[in-house]
Amino acid sequence: MPDWRPLAGPLATRTRGSGRRLVFVHGFTQTSRSWERIADHFVAAGPRRYEVALVDLPGHGGSGAVRADLRRTADLLASTTGEATYVGYSLGGRVCLHLALMYPHIVDRLVLLGATPGIVDDDERAQRRQADELLAQRILEIGVDAFVDEWSALALFHGLVLDDDERADRRRNTAAGLADSLRLCGAGTQLSLWDRLVELNMPVLAMAGALDTKFVPVAERIAASVPDGAFGEIHDAGHAAHLQQPMQVITRLETFLRR
Repeated sequence: MPDWRPLAGPLATRTRGSGRRLVFVHGFTQTSRSWERIADHFVAAGPRRYEVALVDLPGHGGSGAVRADLRRTADLLASTTGEATYVGYSLGGRVCLHLALMYPHIVDRLVLLGATPGIVDDDERAQRRQADELLAQRILEIGVDAFVDEWSALALFHGLVLDDDERADRRRNTAAGLADSLRLCGAGTQLSLWDRLVELNMPVLAMAGALDTKFVPVAERIAASVPDGAFGEIHDAGHAAHLQQPMQVITRLETFLRR
């Protein structure tokens, strides 16, 4: 299998393979490595081979020194990876959704996992900003190692257990980078995009873990709101379904890409 090679651009990105490009974008506290198992499958996926690209978002991994809000992050992503199918999880999904609305001509297909188009109510959004600020202060107070333990133990993840490599990867992040990611790209900073979903002119797959009761109805609503949408439920998984059930996610993606 070919080695990873760097892709020039403002966000730290690696690519592998050849063919149509698939870009994978991680969630908060993760790095591009969180998608490696799934990405590797598509490099060697029989006659339909792909070039996969793994991106580190601002404040994370190799982009740890970069600071950008959601719209600016979408700008940086567009100039780094260009025309492709984009697959984004949680924070990464919100970035990819902004990208698809801002640069629809470069998004062949859009895949969202555990992602929201935003909080509609102004008061709820303000409350979320306050909660994210407290969380940012918590990261700076206790450091990345302790915060990774607290974060991965949240009920949202339904028993997700990080192995030693996954834990070490998340600990490559810095407290300042994660705190600023929350302050600049947290859900409380995001204006609602629900009313704009009808503008998406590419096929869209919205997925959620079946145990993620908050995001299952969100994914269903996204799929119903776009002109060409599909919903995928990942069984026996919480919010981080790509980590708990990677083969199910691969199967859903393969079916979607063959359409």
